[in-house]
Amino acid sequence: MALGAAVCLAAALVYTSFSASSEAASPSELVEGKSYDVTGKVVPDSISRQGDELRFRIRDRDGEESVPVVYTGVVPDPFREGREVIVSGELSRGTFVAERDSLVTKCPSKFTKDEQNS
Repeated sequence: MALGAAVCLAAALVYTSFSASSEAASPSELVEGKSYDVTGKVVPDSISRQGDELRFRIRDRDGEESVPVVYTGVVPDPFREGREVIVSGELSRGTFVAERDSLVTKCPSKFTKDEQNS
């Protein structure tokens, strides 16, 4: 009996974990009404503050497609134009509405491609 209960609880935990996860995407892949972890580069001259909201655009790593982002919460120190970020949320009316405190800034590589080859 206890083993059966344990198996049921484990199955419920696995199901909940996978059903709550967000799909990773770039700005060009977003569809309204789905939750995502969106990744891309912060577009130059797109960062502004309106009250508690941080507004900026992120673009695909290898393209020009971009999406506006509205974010509230802690802003990582390395956040700036051109930096690659990951933020969780969902697209609503053409704007990515981020979950509070979900912004993560990826650290840039210490070496560029040219420096690695020399």
